Amino acid sequence: VVIWGRNESRNADAVESLRSHGGEVVSMSVDVSDESAVVEAFEASVQSFGHVDSVFANAGVGSGVTRFEDMTTEEWRYIFAVNMDGAFWTFREAVKHMKPRAAGSLIVTSSVPADTGFPRGEHYAATKAGVRSLIEGIAVEYGRYGIRANAIAPGYVTTGMTAGIIDSEQFTEKVLPRVPAGRFGVPEDFEGIAVYLASDASQWHTGDTITIDGGFLKK
Repeated sequence: VVIWGRNESRNADAVESLRSHGGEVVSMSVDVSDESAVVEAFEASVQSFGHVDSVFANAGVGSGVTRFEDMTTEEWRYIFAVNMDGAFWTFREAVKHMKPRAAGSLIVTSSVPADTGFPRGEHYAATKAGVRSLIEGIAVEYGRYGIRANAIAPGYVTTGMTAGIIDSEQFTEKVLPRVPAGRFGVPEDFEGIAVYLASDASQWHTGDTITIDGGFLKK
């Protein structure tokens, strides 16, 4: 496993956790909003293990505090640079590597707001809808080369990025009753789908968005 991230301390923690299970793991400090950093990191990743079987484009940033009318161009472009451009550059390099090998799995993290919209986070929702379309196009264009591409769309999940919103009493009162499962998600809820999409068990599964939201969109 090769881990990319900007926070070297968190990278180190992830490496230690994975190695405790017997895995061979390295980490790299990478800012996916920097095209040259992505290109160089992908090349280094291939050199580390010889080839890359699956790629998870999971880096993302969000914002839910700025009114749309007050949103600056700089804020808009920052969200797109990480969430959209980062996925584009990562998958572009991955496809170059996987096409000659005629094998590979690409997975991007979308989000439920791609379907529902996101007040004061229109830029975030737009990127999450955008990466879904990106993955669908890749699936069609490169399926003939043995490359499959899918998206995972989480609902409301408690993470370091979302804790400030989800932990608020007002948010919980309004949103939790709309989750049939009766709770917000946790990172462990995505372990199974990650293994499935990275493994040969998903050999004929491509061009799809798999929603894991505790039933939120169905309520």
